[in-house]
Amino acid sequence: MAITLNKDNFEATISNGVALVDFWASWCGPCKMQLPIVEELSNELGEKAKVGKVNVDEQLELAQQFGIQSIPTLILFKDGKPLEVMVGLQSKETLYEKINGAL
Repeated sequence: MAITLNKDNFEATISNGVALVDFWASWCGPCKMQLPIVEELSNELGEKAKVGKVNVDEQLELAQQFGIQSIPTLILFKDGKPLEVMVGLQSKETLYEKINGAL
C-alpha cells in the first residue's frame, strides 16, 4: 500500500533509495485513475522501492515546494533527489520501467 506522505514524514521517506511520489487530489478525475495503478505498483515492488502519495489540497506546502501545477504529477526520487517528473496519467508499465531503471 502506498504511503500517505505529509510534511512530517516526506523527507525521511524519500531520503534513502528509490521512491515514487504521486501528487494528487480527490476531485481530480485522472488522479482517481492513477491511484489504483500507484497502489498496485506499491504492492508489487514491496521493499525494492517506496511508493507514496501526497494530497495537494492537504499538503499545499509540499506541492509548492516541488512546483506542482498540474495533477496528477509523479516524481521519481533517488536518495532524496528528483530524477524525473511525470505530469498526467502514467501507465503501470511506464512507471515500472522508470523505477527499475533507477534501482
